Amino acid sequence: MQTKRTRIVRAALAVLALALCVLPALHPASPTAAEGGDSRVRVLLSRLQIEDEMHIRFDGVYAAGEGDLLTFPRGAEVSVTLRDGQLILHYEGMTVNLGGQVAFTRHAAQEGEENGMRLQGGSNLYEGDLLLTASQGVIRPVLTIDVEDYLLGVVPYEMSDSFPIEALKAQAVAARTYVLRKIGSSGDYDVVDTTNDQVFRGMNPAYPNAIAAVEQTAGVCGYYNGRLAECYYSASNGGQTELVENVWSGGGDYGYIAMVDDPYDLENPQSVVRAYSIPKSPGEAGVGAALHELIVLSLSEQLEALSMDTAPENVRVDEVVGVQLHTPLFAEPSRVMSRMSLTLRVSGRRVLGEPQATATAAASSEADDLFAAPAASATPSPTPSPAPTPALEDFASLGGTVTIDLPAFPDAERAMNLSINQDANEIWTVRETDDAFVVEARRYGHGVGLSQRGAEWMAQQYGMTYEQILAFYYPGMELAVYASTPAALPTLDAELYATPGPQASPTPRPTLMPVTQELPEGAWYAVVGNIEDDSSLNLRKEPSLDSDVRMRLLKGQRLIVLGQVEGADGWVEVRTDVTEGYVMEEFLIREEEGVA
Repeated sequence: MQTKRTRIVRAALAVLALALCVLPALHPASPTAAEGGDSRVRVLLSRLQIEDEMHIRFDGVYAAGEGDLLTFPRGAEVSVTLRDGQLILHYEGMTVNLGGQVAFTRHAAQEGEENGMRLQGGSNLYEGDLLLTASQGVIRPVLTIDVEDYLLGVVPYEMSDSFPIEALKAQAVAARTYVLRKIGSSGDYDVVDTTNDQVFRGMNPAYPNAIAAVEQTAGVCGYYNGRLAECYYSASNGGQTELVENVWSGGGDYGYIAMVDDPYDLENPQSVVRAYSIPKSPGEAGVGAALHELIVLSLSEQLEALSMDTAPENVRVDEVVGVQLHTPLFAEPSRVMSRMSLTLRVSGRRVLGEPQATATAAASSEADDLFAAPAASATPSPTPSPAPTPALEDFASLGGTVTIDLPAFPDAERAMNLSINQDANEIWTVRETDDAFVVEARRYGHGVGLSQRGAEWMAQQYGMTYEQILAFYYPGMELAVYASTPAALPTLDAELYATPGPQASPTPRPTLMPVTQELPEGAWYAVVGNIEDDSSLNLRKEPSLDSDVRMRLLKGQRLIVLGQVEGADGWVEVRTDVTEGYVMEEFLIREEEGVA
């Protein structure tokens, strides 16, 4: 394991090589790297926040169940609901109990055609197989997708499509390397679709630059000592890259990640900066209420020793002489400082003798005596008097200057509202102007590895290639092509997915849902009737035309009507053995009236 100092020296050499425009060669994969492996990743789709219902539109060739038991035509829209631990599929009036788990498997499509799914009414394409599992009262969706297709749904959401193409290429390589290391994780998924791993939202053709970046770097990954590297990245490092061990516990050989100053991130005007101005002569405006209270708290012992009041309103900051940052949080050359010192001239008000009751308190006491009513039985509790106010002198200087030392995190950070991260890792600097000390905080993310804002500036302002960008942020890492062959998709007879199957013969009219439950009190039976024979009635999740459609009910479908919905004129709540929802009552016929 290399020391931090060794990595710093290596990083400095890498920067020098960059300045001389020595590009790293795209080395062919070493034998170990060339072995590659599986290129399909399992993604837990947690961002969609699926609970007991999921909507799927098949814009590709899909089948479900063992032996492709069910097939779906292109454009088919289905919903899957969870009921009593069972997954229920609804499609065009057909209802199928899928049990506790079902896989929707993608099959080969004609070249040039879309071949994926759109989920929950969204427009992005999810190209892969979808496994749904009933788990702890919710539907758990896991998408299995080829890494190159996965990256099309990652790169434009981790880095804006408007970034220079070379920056997007660097992002694609980092994201590809990261996810390939995660394949084969224990459990039923490899990564989640949020910032806990990488943001994934499916493919959107409106992001051509990101798509081009993925395609033009196809298979390219970072390697260190013959293994896939861990290509961490964050939005902005604040002007200095961070070491892995300063952020996460655990071992590992990260000789390719160093702590170096990053002028590119620092120069980029889009890098996140928060600032707080401390006036040199605060006057009546002061230094800000929260910072003032923190200063008074730090001076409380000195104030008490001088018999001065410690209430914030009785302490005044007359002048701010200096502001310094010190005590690095980590070993040199870390610029994450943990302490802030303020050198001040302060005045306070000295307490005169014993505290005196206020005029208001005395008046209140007299009023209590004048208007008090005799107690009926028990003796009433005395009314508490306001706290006495001490008699104070006018403001007087504490004499000379005082220096207070504050924790940067979290005390001073909160007082000056400088927090950018949830972690206490921002890089602070102090900039002096004619009339103030301006404290600035930078760093959005953990700061390890590639800075997205730094990469943007390197490509945009300095014309650097993605190889140069990666060499700066991962010194010592080599680039190679991950050897893998995408698995061939199974084929499906075109006639089978023209309409929902199984289909050895023309598909009959779907079987209507069963209704075997007893009627609850006040409920009645009805059938869907006042519609055309080839039409259907929308069963909605809520009693509104704007609500999601759970499924379409065919004419003749029997329902239990639980009752009319109060406040939603014309709507009734209905139920079958496998689903429930809301419909317009005008399209139902009470069962005793017969079916039209």
